[in-house]
Amino acid sequence: MKVGILTGGGDCPGLNAVIRAVVKKGTRLGYEFVGIKDGWKGLIDGRVEPLPASRVSGILPRGGTILGTSRTNPLKKEEDTKKTIENIKALGLDALIAIGGDDTLGVAARLFEMGINTVGVPKTIDNDLSGTDVTFGFDTAVGIVTEALDRLHSTTESHHRVMVVEVMGRHAGWIAVHGGMAGGADYILIPEKPFDVQSVVDVVEKRRAEGKNFSIIVAAEGAYPKEAGGMITKEKELDAFGHARLGGVGEFLAEEIEKRVGVETRFVVLGHLQRGGTPTAYDRVLATRYGIKAVELIEESRFGRMVALRGSDIIDVCLDEATAKTRTVDDELYAIAEVFFG
Repeated sequence: MKVGILTGGGDCPGLNAVIRAVVKKGTRLGYEFVGIKDGWKGLIDGRVEPLPASRVSGILPRGGTILGTSRTNPLKKEEDTKKTIENIKALGLDALIAIGGDDTLGVAARLFEMGINTVGVPKTIDNDLSGTDVTFGFDTAVGIVTEALDRLHSTTESHHRVMVVEVMGRHAGWIAVHGGMAGGADYILIPEKPFDVQSVVDVVEKRRAEGKNFSIIVAAEGAYPKEAGGMITKEKELDAFGHARLGGVGEFLAEEIEKRVGVETRFVVLGHLQRGGTPTAYDRVLATRYGIKAVELIEESRFGRMVALRGSDIIDVCLDEATAKTRTVDDELYAIAEVFFG
């Protein structure tokens, strides 16, 4: 059995843990592994490397991905799709494990319909895939946001400022809610709940009237004011999957708060800091369990599936189900966060 492995989309802590688990488990079964470089782009260009067990030794604590990644969409152009399928056949791959988020797994689902034996592993720090309770990388990202807020508290309090912290979360505010609650934010803004700028200003003014001379606001990058009618973007150009580059809500809100309240307000964009670094113990274990399950699916010839976490169990779901919709923050969780808004 010859199996290809690729990592697509944004990098995240835990990718190497998945690769390691897949290779270690599969090697015991006599599988041969091929690492595909830079996501789907590697299959279009035919760039691969052997993945013996010795190659994955020591990579468990490493962030990023030893295979590289990209946001290439092999289905965007007919010629790229043709090259992808031709290279899969030329490499003699019996199965393909795609580790990624909604876009990467969406491609894996379409390739399965074209006759390619694919298995998916869910990866996104945004935690917004509907087919699983948790994606690896999320726990690490929340920890990074929490630590950043802890550090920002001291400098914000010292200067009596308002600090707006922009975190990742295009369509779902999981990082903002979990990180914001853990870090003691005064207000949390998420894409699921278009906000009123004046409501945020009112909380800041109330805090200062009560004697608290500093405030920290956490905003997911996809959060937007009601009057804007849509997400705030930095540039109009779209990526290969049709996504605009987000960014700007933190700067926008900081300017509005300073203008309306009359106090010094700064903004911080945590950006790719949330993606980098070593994964937490939780993410290492979850990623390892996902990798083992992916090999088991191949061994059972159960293709077109994605591994997933439900409760405490690792299960598998149809790739189409996994990518059918965005998993958004539920009202009950946000209601808990709102208790601390004012």
